[in-house]
Amino acid sequence: MSFFTHILACLFGMGSWVSINGLWVELPLIVPQIPEGWYLPSYLSVLIQMANVGPLFITLMHRFRPGALNETVVIYVIISLGMVASFLLAFFWKETLVVAGVPRSVALLLLTFFLSTVDCTSSVTFLPFMMRLKPQYLTTYFVGEGVSGLLPALVALIQGVGVVHCNNCTRMINDTGSVSVSYELQAHYQPANFSARVFFFFLSAMMLVCLGAFILLNCHPAVARECPNAHYPNRVLEKGEAAQMNPTEQKSMIKQSDIKPKSCFGTGTYSRIQVLYIFFILAWVNGLTNVVLPSVQSYSCLPYGNSAYHLSATMAAVSNPLACFIAMFFPTRSLLLLGALTVFGSGVGAYIMGMAVLSPCPLLVNETSGTFLIVGSWIIFILTLSYVKVIIGVILRDEGHSALVWCGAVVQLGSLMGAVTMFPLATYKTWWICCSAAS
Repeated sequence: MSFFTHILACLFGMGSWVSINGLWVELPLIVPQIPEGWYLPSYLSVLIQMANVGPLFITLMHRFRPGALNETVVIYVIISLGMVASFLLAFFWKETLVVAGVPRSVALLLLTFFLSTVDCTSSVTFLPFMMRLKPQYLTTYFVGEGVSGLLPALVALIQGVGVVHCNNCTRMINDTGSVSVSYELQAHYQPANFSARVFFFFLSAMMLVCLGAFILLNCHPAVARECPNAHYPNRVLEKGEAAQMNPTEQKSMIKQSDIKPKSCFGTGTYSRIQVLYIFFILAWVNGLTNVVLPSVQSYSCLPYGNSAYHLSATMAAVSNPLACFIAMFFPTRSLLLLGALTVFGSGVGAYIMGMAVLSPCPLLVNETSGTFLIVGSWIIFILTLSYVKVIIGVILRDEGHSALVWCGAVVQLGSLMGAVTMFPLATYKTWWICCSAAS
């Protein structure tokens, strides 16, 4: 395998969700300067789910008009759109228009919708494109997808986003001739090391890097040698190449007439029940990791302190690409093991959810062991279920191009179901905490 191709696959995967992940980590700097305030995260959640119209269109075209869409052209278009939208955000994110007598950040919301469409659509276009390369490069692609969340977080950390200091303030109150003094804590945000405009330029540059990697994956001779069957379907294997192929690739060369297919899905390796089982796990895992648990991360961690929250968020971002590296060296296609890991990871997620429900007074809230447990739970949760996602991607890659299209569609479906479930619950939890604090 070519190290150069691995780098390109990683950079290509990094462009899949870098824009939206970057926008989320920049919220503490954006929110104080726009009229929507902290309602913006709720608006973003709705916009991201509305953007699923992109993958829905692609999936329906693959189902009813196979071959009608040029996959390469679609990827060029969405990467370019993401690059331009990120660049325009640098100039217009603070601009407002009066809508129904109220100032609104129309440009920010509109450009965010375009970025959401780009990232959501990447699930059903980037993954199927990786079918052209050897299976090992798909794992590298998932590493890049994990880095798309880690890298913006590290840049935001350098930027100093969300660093707040509480200062004691004295206020004189003159009430009916009597003067009283009150003391209160006021939050003062530390100025960022560089502006949001520079950060959006960084996101645009990352999309440009993704575009460059995609161009090289299509055109570079070194990559062409890594996927000879994709570019030269009638090419005869050279001496020794067949021996170097992994068992999965060798199995794909066996005549279909010699094997009785278990179903009409992909190569027929898995029965209909097994296919439904795989897709159910895929939707469940993505719903948990992409929406359900991240939506309550602050509730589960902040009672243990800001350090616990920042450490859990950072280590969770690191755990995603780490799980991909583990899958690269320890791939398994055991459906029983995938089910066991899913149950285990879901159990850890249940503990996290329980602490979020009990917030602001979860178990062991004033104990060091409580902090250790919640941070460790987040690491194990992301590490386990990210590994499951990668292995399912490898399994479906062996089943063909159409299987990877459905893989991306189910990923988005799971995230959508998680968002629909958690949006009212998280809103109610916020309302309840506010009412408790007021009383």
